[in-house]
Amino acid sequence: MILTMNHKKVVLISFMIALIASCTKNIERPNIILIMADDMGFSDIGYYGGEIETPNLDRLASEGIRFTQFYNNARCCPTRASLLTGLYPHQTGLGHMVDGVVREGGYYGEINRNCVTIAEVLGASGYSTYMSGKWHVSRSVTPEDKSNWPLQRGFDRFFGTITGAGSFYNPATLTLMNEPVNAKKGFYYTDAISDTACAFIQNHMYISPDKPFFLYVAYTAPHWPLHAPEEIINKYQELYEKGWDVLRQERYDKLLEMGIIDKKIKLSPRDKNVTAWEAVKEKKWQARRMATYAAQVDIMDNGIGRIIKTLENTNQLANTIIFFLSDNGGCAEGWTAETEWVRRYAPEANFDNVKLHFGNKPGIIPGSDTTYSSYETEWANLSNTPFRWYKHYGHEGGVASPFIIHWPEKIKNLNGLRHQVSGIIDIMATIVDITGAEYPETYNGNAIIPLEGISLYEAATDNSSTGRESYCFEHEWNRYIRKGKWKLVALYNGDWELYDMGNDRTELNNLADKYPDLVNDLKDEWERWAWRTGVMPK
Repeated sequence: MILTMNHKKVVLISFMIALIASCTKNIERPNIILIMADDMGFSDIGYYGGEIETPNLDRLASEGIRFTQFYNNARCCPTRASLLTGLYPHQTGLGHMVDGVVREGGYYGEINRNCVTIAEVLGASGYSTYMSGKWHVSRSVTPEDKSNWPLQRGFDRFFGTITGAGSFYNPATLTLMNEPVNAKKGFYYTDAISDTACAFIQNHMYISPDKPFFLYVAYTAPHWPLHAPEEIINKYQELYEKGWDVLRQERYDKLLEMGIIDKKIKLSPRDKNVTAWEAVKEKKWQARRMATYAAQVDIMDNGIGRIIKTLENTNQLANTIIFFLSDNGGCAEGWTAETEWVRRYAPEANFDNVKLHFGNKPGIIPGSDTTYSSYETEWANLSNTPFRWYKHYGHEGGVASPFIIHWPEKIKNLNGLRHQVSGIIDIMATIVDITGAEYPETYNGNAIIPLEGISLYEAATDNSSTGRESYCFEHEWNRYIRKGKWKLVALYNGDWELYDMGNDRTELNNLADKYPDLVNDLKDEWERWAWRTGVMPK
């Protein structure tokens, strides 16, 4: 078709009007980047008290806000299910794990069709949707059944892994769009996640500059195995030779200084299963484990810095909301060379055909592609400072997450703290509220469960919200209800414990015997929630 000069002018004017309208729309409808760390403790990053170098996350915190009482679901699959859908995990079918035994109620083992993902909601509202990283909400990890893979659940572009843990040098189930791909020698997964996220932003601004975008960046760092380049590990070796006892105290002091915890809150004692540092025989090897973990966090932070730089280079930072959180607390899991569930998605050898050494013992030096190990209880106890317990559990060490919101366009109270109780189910509600997207009653012919979360917009922007009235949890029969200042919590094999979180957030003084009526009231409320949401009562 040949255009006349008048036609060209009309087209140019129309294009300019569309461009102006799209820019105006983009200001009203921000880009959204949702970043999740994997198995990272409450106090690992700098602006939550940690000694690991995280200048980019510290920047997001100093230019944004930090929540001090934000809860995840203590395990990767249930947290991801809630994050993506705004529902309690059992309502989505993922009360446990994707590779668990299928049971009735909330334990089907993957997200069901009675929920919608953030990508599905925003995609229907005019957003481009991208994901880079760990999926882990589908039972199927092979191309024979892609029905619950990212592209089938609302994402326009995807790079990452379908399953959970795996090698950083040669991850299993690595996928581009809908097709399996293989890593090559020199590959490092955390960098690949970061670089792909940057590429998605750059390509979006070239191809679809008139549309806002949603980008989900789901790192596997610092989940085991302990894999990181030697030069970055060496940055931290001497630091961790100070030992966990000194570092737990230093983190606690920083948390107090920052106002993240109140001075009334005491540091929990060292885990009874952890040896005092001065009595540890293999100090250098123990320090090496935590140094490798720290290096994994360091590399993730560096990648987040590249994402921020890409936003700056494309003039998108001011009107982009960045959320950052962790899927659960520090992980105390350990294993031997014979542990089958650890080896399921691990390579037997590296690219040079050198067989991997599995397990946690001084002869196995973590970091390289010939090892496969974890940092266990000793260092998870440091990661979760000042709290008790770990990933899997409903005590604060398992469920308390750092949570940062950065949004230059709207958040003016820089370096602010928010002490309202909030949780993983609130992120979808916040995004729907901010973007004006429509949360559907039905989707593709399926009835959709109403949102459980509440919007954190007011809490984030002017601190006028009081937060959640209550929040409930169950995983592997570890369970709790948080209501106001009270928390009723139980281990899978234990009785209910009651804590006054305003004075005892580290859960040291069990008040269950002192307030039996309150225990019964909270227990009844938890049970009503459990029946309503598909938790299988014991």
